[in-house]
Amino acid sequence: MGERDEVERVGGVAEAGATRAGRGADAEAILASLRARRSVRAYTGEPVSAADERAILEAACQAPTAGNEQMYTIVVVRDEGERRELERTCDGQPFVSAAPLLLVFCADVRRWWRAFAAAGCAPRDPGVGDFLLATQDAAIAAQNAVVAAEALGLGSCYVGDILEHGEEQRRILGCPAYVVPVVMLAIGHPTDQQRARRKPPRFDLGQVVCEDRYRELPVGEVSDAIAAKISSASASAGAETLRHFCARKWDSDFSREMTRSVRATMEGFPFTGA
Repeated sequence: MGERDEVERVGGVAEAGATRAGRGADAEAILASLRARRSVRAYTGEPVSAADERAILEAACQAPTAGNEQMYTIVVVRDEGERRELERTCDGQPFVSAAPLLLVFCADVRRWWRAFAAAGCAPRDPGVGDFLLATQDAAIAAQNAVVAAEALGLGSCYVGDILEHGEEQRRILGCPAYVVPVVMLAIGHPTDQQRARRKPPRFDLGQVVCEDRYRELPVGEVSDAIAAKISSASASAGAETLRHFCARKWDSDFSREMTRSVRATMEGFPFTGA
């Protein structure tokens, strides 16, 4: 099968799935919600109700989890001082402290490690593999929270900057060894402007879905797809668009700090499995 055939086949499967008969209204509503969901960074003054907050947290905790271990802890950040500190450590983004509901999902390897020791085991120290598995658990739980918030008419935004300044983030949130903040979610009622905002385009399936093995697209096709995705520029302006985005994101100070912070975090988890 050639590359173009594969792209067309992937697209055909998606199209067939989108029009398959016999699907219930609930399924269509869920799929429509997933397609429509976009990040929301501005909220009305209306608080998230206690019932909605509980529903979101319960949905998060029903997420798939490796071995049913649930290697995460969710911190609901209410204290205004902590919120302002997190705003500062997350590149000064005001919506972090302003969000009616602010959740931080921590990769938590400590819970099971302590329980094993209390049961009389001699558990090895948590390793980098445990950390990455716990990070998966935390991210999956967070996405369940996002889907639940959307179902309740609430908007949400992931805050990737929680991966920066790891030492400060752990201090602010009181995280002991082997507990690491890895995902932050801001949640609230969207403003009218946010509700009307157009969702940024995503890559076509053929640009991100492969069959059986990884397939690297020609760099020109990749560049054009990225340029179309991040701006309204024509393909001829793709290189300029990419240079601007590289300077603003990839080579930025915050991106370099994130790399430093994550490296330091991972150095706290043994690589030897001892």
